[in-house]
Amino acid sequence: MSQRTSALPGGLIALAIGAFGIGLTEFVIMGLLPQVAADFAVTESVAGWLISGYALSVAVGGVALTAAVTRLRRKNVLLGLMVLFIAGNLVSALAGDYATMLAGRIVAALCHGAFFGIGAVVAAGLVAPARRAGAIALMFAGLTTANVLGVPFGTFLGQHLGWRATFWAITGVGVVALIGLALLVPGRGPATDAAPAGGLRGELRAFTHRQVWFSLVITILGFGGMFGAFTYIAYTLTEVSGFATATVPWLLVLFGVGLFAGNLAGGRAADVSLSRTLVIVLAVLTVVLVGFALTATSPVLTVAGLLLMGAFGFATVPPLQMRITKYAHQAPTLASGANIAAFNVGNALGAWIGGVTISAGLGYTAPIWAGAALTLLGLVVLLVAERLARHEPGRAAAPADLVDAAA
Repeated sequence: MSQRTSALPGGLIALAIGAFGIGLTEFVIMGLLPQVAADFAVTESVAGWLISGYALSVAVGGVALTAAVTRLRRKNVLLGLMVLFIAGNLVSALAGDYATMLAGRIVAALCHGAFFGIGAVVAAGLVAPARRAGAIALMFAGLTTANVLGVPFGTFLGQHLGWRATFWAITGVGVVALIGLALLVPGRGPATDAAPAGGLRGELRAFTHRQVWFSLVITILGFGGMFGAFTYIAYTLTEVSGFATATVPWLLVLFGVGLFAGNLAGGRAADVSLSRTLVIVLAVLTVVLVGFALTATSPVLTVAGLLLMGAFGFATVPPLQMRITKYAHQAPTLASGANIAAFNVGNALGAWIGGVTISAGLGYTAPIWAGAALTLLGLVVLLVAERLARHEPGRAAAPADLVDAAA
């Protein structure tokens, strides 16, 4: 076993820093939206496209951009994506009008899906086979840290020094990540080499495996259920649980703590048993969402429900990402990027269904019930997929091929 698989590789830290910057870009705009709307003299709904436009671009970039770079060395692709990230945030920081700001957001978003998709493959290839899910979790820890610490700090910075200061700071994080990736991620090896012979056609061949499609559906439903419940959580906290509006940001920090802890725990558990971890986490998440909906009128139980929803919701991320690379192990890059897009499709689906339930007059706990239903459906699909997988051992075998060459 090489030395780089026996200790925590520096490349994982660089990937986590990049993930932290991308997480900031995605989420910090929510706290700065009123300032940006006022500065550019646009309505709140128009300003909202800075969020929804970003999400749509993530879904597109996660597949299209990843497909375009399948023949290139993965380290070089990561460096190029981080340059794109820096450029997009620089455009946002300098934007003189709303259209330019939106363009900057779209440019930054295009790198999101490809960075996490390719980064997950690289992270898995930097460590021993038994530590792959944990390595992916460490990279995604940058994203959860952005929620716990970065977004509140970025909002605070924007409120006191102007929203542009926040985007300058994010640009600086991107520069640090770029330097870290250049210096710490190996230039050659199974983690960073280009896709196997066949290029895009070889990557697309992974989608002939039905378990890859099952994985995408499980991601959309399982993660979409949690996000659908979370999208309208501010209304639940204030209108149902009775919390003051001023306490909502602090409660969201608590939710972020749950995300951080659940992400790392899910990665460790998936390294022990990927299938069992996914089944247990989705089952418990369904129960947590049902319990949250039933007890939302109790402030104390709401706090517990919020923490558990974050923990078990994000505990799904490393095993969901590992599952698709397991079944697309011979050409995982595009499938991994597609799964990042699936997370965002799940976000949009969950938010849409939650909005429909509120518009139907079902109350502010209705999105949580809808999220529980989506998660339960994801669990059912997972159980069906696992049952079918047991009859195709040859196709499911050898996921460690991705990193065996590192030994």
